[in-house]
Amino acid sequence: LLVSKDLGKHLLEVEDLLQKHGLLEADISAQTERVQALNVAALKFSELEGYQPCDPQIICNRVNHVQTCLEELGELAGKRRKELEDSRQLWAFFQEVEEAEAWIREKEQILAAKTCGRDLSSVLTLTNKHKSMLGELGSRRALLHQTMKKGEQILAKKRFSPGGIQEKMREVRLRWKKLEEVTGLHQQRLQEALNFFQFSAETDDLVAWLQDTYRIVSSDDFGHDDYSTQALLRKHRAVVEEVEKHRAAVLALRKQLALLAPEHRQGVDVQIRVVEVEQLYGEVAEVAVLRQQWLQDALAVYRMFSEVHACEVWVDEKEQWLERMVVPEELDEVEVVQHRFESLDQEMNSVMGRILDVNQVVQQLVDGGHPSSEEVRSCQDHLNSRWNRVVELVERKKGQLSSVLKIQNYLLEC
Repeated sequence: LLVSKDLGKHLLEVEDLLQKHGLLEADISAQTERVQALNVAALKFSELEGYQPCDPQIICNRVNHVQTCLEELGELAGKRRKELEDSRQLWAFFQEVEEAEAWIREKEQILAAKTCGRDLSSVLTLTNKHKSMLGELGSRRALLHQTMKKGEQILAKKRFSPGGIQEKMREVRLRWKKLEEVTGLHQQRLQEALNFFQFSAETDDLVAWLQDTYRIVSSDDFGHDDYSTQALLRKHRAVVEEVEKHRAAVLALRKQLALLAPEHRQGVDVQIRVVEVEQLYGEVAEVAVLRQQWLQDALAVYRMFSEVHACEVWVDEKEQWLERMVVPEELDEVEVVQHRFESLDQEMNSVMGRILDVNQVVQQLVDGGHPSSEEVRSCQDHLNSRWNRVVELVERKKGQLSSVLKIQNYLLEC
């Protein structure tokens, strides 16, 4: 049993042989105690005095022979255990290699069947799964390193033919290297697909924002008075700021497109999409500028109307006063009226400045081709006409007042 050359043909068989060998070692251990007891008993016969049933030398030789055989048996048992353990280590190595190859084949099949997704959501899902696989790859790499180290230890002992071991190690290392290359290539394709779909999603979001903004900036609501137009102008200025902030994103589309993989950036649809976004942004920016100008013009019109109304209220008041006023004949009363005309001159200078401002605004609106130019011009003409009437009335009353003063001064001199 101990000189048998059967070291097993696979790991389970070696484990079975080791178990049997353990039983044999236990038996040898038990027999060792029995032999030692028998040897002690036998040596007592070699020490007898007087009658000796056997030659003491024969007894000693016999004891030594049995002891030597027992020691040889122990050495053989130890040698066979070492051989069986080495065999177990070898077959355990081959089993680990087979498990590694099976795992590699499984991952190769998975990677061969994997796509890169059809949209952003599917790519993100596949990317997360690939990250999990990379974690498995790292763990399996450490196990494979340990297995290769065991193979090198087996080769160092030189107990088995190195050809099969070295061949297995070379094969599994090559397959592992190929798996890592395929994994890296798939990760690169996933990243390229992720970049493309993120680019597409960001482009779609940008288009949606530009379309919404275009509807806002192309609105024909310019307010119905000074207050509402100012509110619209404030909102529009905020929109213009947002449009300006998105300029960088639109300009960056070309750079982002250039960073995509050739198979993605060379697509006609993608290039057309970028051009559409640039054109749409240009239209939004252009219409935004026009709307801001239209709102400012509308605000100017409403403020002009407000200013015209204020001036006309003043004109109405002074016109009625001048028409009702009768130039007095008494000197004291004439002086009072004269003082009132002096105050009126100051007010007229102030109102005249406001009317000049109105005329300037009207001229700007007309020159700018404002759609309400005719209405604005009519309002201007009406205000100027009423102003001229007030000026005429003032000059007439001043003339009458001057005549009365001359008469009064003549009478005083007389």
